Amino acid sequence: MPDLTEQGRAKRLRQDALRARSFRTPRTIMALILREMSTTHGRSPGGYLWAIVDPVAGLLVLSAVFSFAFASPPLGNSFPLFYASGFLPFMMFNEIANKMATSIKFSRPLLAYPAVTFLDALIARFLLVLLTHMMIAYIIFTTLIFVLGARAQIDLPYILLGIISTAALGIGIGTLNCFLMTSFSVWERTWQILTRPLFIISGIFFMFGDMPKVAQDILWYNPLIHVIGLMRSGFYAAYKDDYISLLYVWGIAVSTFTFGLLLLWRNHRRLLEN
Repeated sequence: MPDLTEQGRAKRLRQDALRARSFRTPRTIMALILREMSTTHGRSPGGYLWAIVDPVAGLLVLSAVFSFAFASPPLGNSFPLFYASGFLPFMMFNEIANKMATSIKFSRPLLAYPAVTFLDALIARFLLVLLTHMMIAYIIFTTLIFVLGARAQIDLPYILLGIISTAALGIGIGTLNCFLMTSFSVWERTWQILTRPLFIISGIFFMFGDMPKVAQDILWYNPLIHVIGLMRSGFYAAYKDDYISLLYVWGIAVSTFTFGLLLLWRNHRRLLEN
């Protein structure tokens, strides 16, 4: 029988190992985030700040251009606000899904170290994109409503639910695509081709309720229609959101995330060796 001193020492060693492991993951994720910021934006004028200024300026310019093409928005008094309430969740989903899908490819050299896991790479890219796009959305909506005078009846719970649902959908699709794109190089190009029409058919420029019944029956299966509808409900009290199904959106998000994570967990060593 080992003495109590040896048992106590072994117990302390196990506790110290668990404590070190629990602090290692946040440090690893932060290091990956800083690496992403410096690698992607380090050579750009303004550094990481350009990641926020570029889409904000681009969206404001596009909004001004489209406002001349459309006499009046389907809702409210500001076409830029109507456009932003549809385009921002679309852009957030697209960026989260694409960044997470290429996480292993981007961080492959670091994943050779035992301290860095594929899950750390996924979390780091997700957090950076989410925080960036939340800052973009805050700047744009604040400017449009409080500076340019766009009329809106803000319902914060709907806005937050729209952001969370958009992020969840991006996580799910991005995690599944991370396995598919790393395993099959042709899938990355195929996915880009398949999703190119989403900009037109996701309700950025139109309202779901204004479409013909035949079109509604088809477009309903596009989950972006639902998350964009959630976002618009947070700015327009008159928006008809009875078609929105959170069960459908979260069903896709949870199922694709679970399936993608399982595939990555079982195959990540093989993917790193290829």
